[in-house]
Order: sequence, then C-alpha cells, then structure tokens
Amino acid sequence: MIDNYLLEELVAFKKYGTLAAAADQLGLSQPALTRGMKKLETELEVQLFNRGANRITLTKAGIFAAERAEDVLSVNRSYVSDIQRFDKSQRELTICSAAPGPLIVLDSLKLPKISVEEKLAERPNWIELLLKEQYSCVVTNYPLKDKRIDSVYLGKERLTVNLSGFTDLASQGSVTFEQLSDLTFLVLRDIGIWTDVIQGKIPNAKFLYQDNHENFEEIKNYSVFPFFTTNVSKLDPCLHKELVNDRVPIKIEDDIAEMTFYASFLKSNRSRLEPVIEAWQDGWIRID
Repeated sequence: MIDNYLLEELVAFKKYGTLAAAADQLGLSQPALTRGMKKLETELEVQLFNRGANRITLTKAGIFAAERAEDVLSVNRSYVSDIQRFDKSQRELTICSAAPGPLIVLDSLKLPKISVEEKLAERPNWIELLLKEQYSCVVTNYPLKDKRIDSVYLGKERLTVNLSGFTDLASQGSVTFEQLSDLTFLVLRDIGIWTDVIQGKIPNAKFLYQDNHENFEEIKNYSVFPFFTTNVSKLDPCLHKELVNDRVPIKIEDDIAEMTFYASFLKSNRSRLEPVIEAWQDGWIRID
C-alpha cells in the first residue's frame, strides 16, 4: 500500500515543476522530498523521474503516476467525507438543498437536532446521496423517482425583482424576464438553482455577485442596482431589513419565476422525518 503522503508529494511536483517549489508548498525540506520520491519509485518499481545535471523532470510513467495519484487522493478524501456524513446522518437529521429558500424556512423554525449543509449542492445525484445515507433529507424542485424514496411537497417560492422607483418598470404591477433585459443586478452568490433561472432568462443582463451578506446590504443601500427577493426572504435575518426608500418590489410574471420544492428521504427514515416535514410545511404556509 502506497502512503498518501508520497502521492501528495508526487502531485505537488507535477503541479509546481521543481523539487524546490514543491517542497516549499508542502512545508518540507528539499532533501526530505527527494527521499520521498525515491521511496515512491522503489515501491512502484518504476522510474518516475528523468534526472539531469541541473534539472529533474517526470518520465511518461511519472506523469501517468501523478495523474493517477490525483485520482486516488480524491477518492480517499471522498471516502473520509462520506463516512463522516454517514455517521452524522445516523446521529441527527442532516439536510441539503438545491436552493437556499427551503433552508431559510427550516432555520426559522429553530428545530433541535437538525444539521443543515450550508453549501448548496450543485447538480448532484440526489438519489445516490440518499441511498448512501449521506443526508437524511434532500430538497429539490421536483420529486425524486425511486421506490425506496418518498418525496413530499414543501411549498412554493416566488421570485420578485426590486427596482429603483425612478425607473419606468417600477410603475408597473408586474414584469417579465424579457423586460428586465440589459440591466445590471446585485445578487447573492449562493442562490443555487435560481442562478440558472436569472442567467438563462434575462437577455443581456449583468450580475454583480456578492459572497457576503453585509457587502450585499451595503451595496444595495448605496446604489440603484435592482436585486431579487422571494416570498421566503422575509424569514432570513440577513435579508429582512427594510428596503431602501427608492426600491419597489415588482412581481415577475414568468411561470419559471415560481418554483415548487419537495423534501425527499428514504422510506425507512419516514418516522424520523415526519415531524420535521410537518413543521416545515406549516412554517411555509404561514409565509403566505
């Protein structure tokens, strides 16, 4: 069995190109890295390096070995995180979502023994996540189709655009995505599947993405950039502040501006999830 640290050293050498640079990145001395690479060659029984008078480079076998080492390290990291998530899902309810809205509703309920994945999942295999018990529950905008999984309706999230009161569109009762073309919008970065909606449906739009809520609030209050909220936003402690006086919330007419969310979970976990789902649904009803 090849030790992980040897694979990490090989990957670092391939990435940085010299022993000195790789050793510096790894926090090792160059002689220590050299010994590690010689040990790896001995264990593999393959020449990985071309050694010249003033330069060392990877052989073709060395390049292949480094690429495979990256794959092995990735699998090993996934193995560790998968086991940790599985263990956590056995001790408490763990939930991830394709969009922040459902998690905002859930967080507002202050239910005990629930762990929420802060980073929104990006096009994962939802069914596989549940079957491997990486999460107790996943939230998507469609029900999952598998005989081992139940999907139940949670609620609807509706997108609103907040426009400067000095624009012609702000005087209308509603707008379409087409009418919002060519505008520049202020947007929080982690909005999950809503990103594809606004980027795909508003022609020639530009988006100023912000990672930090405080930065978002600051720019929002000292600019005239339009921004989006939903019927769920009022529950977010970071977003519920009063709108500045010159902003007018306008409904977006397009059907895709309304998204229906479902909570999916293993049927074997139904008894654990039912009380949470019921409270979640009730919390969503109170929004409207």
